[in-house]
Amino acid sequence: MSGNKKNIDAIKSLYFIGIGGIGMSAIARYFLSKGKKISGYDRTETAITKQLQQEGADIHYTEDVDRIPKDVDYVVYTPAIPKDHKELVFYRENGYPVVKRSDILQLITESSFNICVAGTHGKTTTSTMIAHLLRHSGYGCNAFLGGVSANYNTNFWSDKRNVCVIEADEYDRSFLKLSPDMAVVTAVDADHLDIYETEENVKEAFRAFAAKVKPGGVLLKKFGLDRALGGEQALSYSLQNDSAVVYAENIVLRNGGYQFDVVLQDRRISGVELFMGGMHNVENMIAAIAIAAHLNIEDDKIKEAVSSFKGVKRRFEYVIPPAVNGSKSTPVFIDDYAHHPEELKALINGVRTLFSGRKCTLIFQPHLYSRTRDFADAFAEVLGMVDHLILLPIYPARELPIEGVDSKMIWDKVKLDAKSLMSKEELLSWIESKFAKNIDKEFGEVLVTAGAGDIDKLVDPIKQILVK
Repeated sequence: MSGNKKNIDAIKSLYFIGIGGIGMSAIARYFLSKGKKISGYDRTETAITKQLQQEGADIHYTEDVDRIPKDVDYVVYTPAIPKDHKELVFYRENGYPVVKRSDILQLITESSFNICVAGTHGKTTTSTMIAHLLRHSGYGCNAFLGGVSANYNTNFWSDKRNVCVIEADEYDRSFLKLSPDMAVVTAVDADHLDIYETEENVKEAFRAFAAKVKPGGVLLKKFGLDRALGGEQALSYSLQNDSAVVYAENIVLRNGGYQFDVVLQDRRISGVELFMGGMHNVENMIAAIAIAAHLNIEDDKIKEAVSSFKGVKRRFEYVIPPAVNGSKSTPVFIDDYAHHPEELKALINGVRTLFSGRKCTLIFQPHLYSRTRDFADAFAEVLGMVDHLILLPIYPARELPIEGVDSKMIWDKVKLDAKSLMSKEELLSWIESKFAKNIDKEFGEVLVTAGAGDIDKLVDPIKQILVK
């Protein structure tokens, strides 16, 4: 952030364009907790915007220059906002300090001890796990998360301890504005190629992020990632590879979750229980435990916190959990944010491991035309791992259509007989008229919704049909 930078305490009022975004709302909540005057615009009313309004934010839902405050210290916007947005244009043309969310996050965290979690996938769950371990154990932290913690139903909380757990977003290279004392890198895959253009550019950005860890700090990276990431002093973690510094042993399935031991540099924590689906989430928790252990949180407090972790909304979230009595007349229903081939692979493998005898139907909404075009073959290969696939139209987010790119591009490549292209309306009709009436009572079914667009708005209507 350049120009006339204000001290946090001197800021009285902020306006957020795109205030309902998961990252934007966390920043807005931070300033609300400090008693600042917060207002903003978003395109649609959501559960998050309603909650922000209850907490004191003034929000409107139409582009209206007459409604925006003229006395603000900062105007904060998200890259998803079009450049010709009327309010954004007004503020820029009239000389207001217009900054990105990452600039404000940089300002907030300049004087705190920062634990920053980066990665092309896994960062939301891992940062939420770390923040939960610190909060539940009584250590305390401020949390800026990219998802809603199911334990606390929020993506932000504050604490008197000057420690921040931050989801470090690689999109638009935002994470390079942070100053980590401790950092975790969960994955470095080709993604956001609309920004980075090449996989090598993605890797280079992550190397630059790793280099920002303060002298004497800690960098924890997933085992097998780029050796240049953090150099020799970087610590590694893995699900089960004992060549890593931190890893798990004796993993067993239990009650829709897992029990395992964690091997650390100087000790072992035995009998850890995580009640959350997906082996990739065991690996995420291993990273979180390593950070908590490095902060000298006691083993018993770590284990207690892990067992109480309820997950993150839309991260292997049980909408309809496995029946306690083992009944298979109602399907297990899982919702997940997965929108990259590697994330979908982890999700499907998690479902297959936990529910090996059940038929799996996956409803997927592709996110972005560019990502669909760049990874069509990889999507097709992964989506062929389910029993029945339903593809919804692409969610465009910030993009304009690309000629010849649509969901059928993936559909044509999927080697699966049971596959369908449906609109949202057709999907709900199919769930009611076909799926709900023909559930396999003997072997049971698992229904999964996945995607980063607005597929989450279908979750409750689907649930209501299935639990009738």
